[in-house]
Amino acid sequence: MRVFNLTREQEWNPKRHVEKILDRTGAGDVSVACWEPGQVSPYHCHPDATEIYFCFEGGGQMRTQSETIDVVPGMFVVHPAGEVHEYANGPHRTLLFRVRYGADMRAHHAQWRDNPSWKQSEADASYYPPPPGRRQMKLTWHSFSRA
Repeated sequence: MRVFNLTREQEWNPKRHVEKILDRTGAGDVSVACWEPGQVSPYHCHPDATEIYFCFEGGGQMRTQSETIDVVPGMFVVHPAGEVHEYANGPHRTLLFRVRYGADMRAHHAQWRDNPSWKQSEADASYYPPPPGRRQMKLTWHSFSRA
């Protein structure tokens, strides 16, 4: 048995969100992710791992190419292996609990919209090849508002 207290494990950084792996077990890991207001993750996927986020406190929006959902305390989101996604934190500090499991936890990054100095690696660029006849990958977002 492994036991963790999320409020004691939290770590905050005003320059970037913090993902702290608490334990590795079997084919996965468990971590706490701490987000300051307005921080945004890279748009990425884990081709060989499922990723599950549980919102402990705070909240924001989780985006894929097909939808955007509001993440609130008590909610959890499951990203199947290979699903490209991004988390954008809301106006308050957010504490997420994350579980990943699969053959390989490696992430491939497509873009990072709130980090202008970010450069895509060659490995990630080859994972997201441009469509024939285009130089850059065009990412589109489906967004909706809730009444």
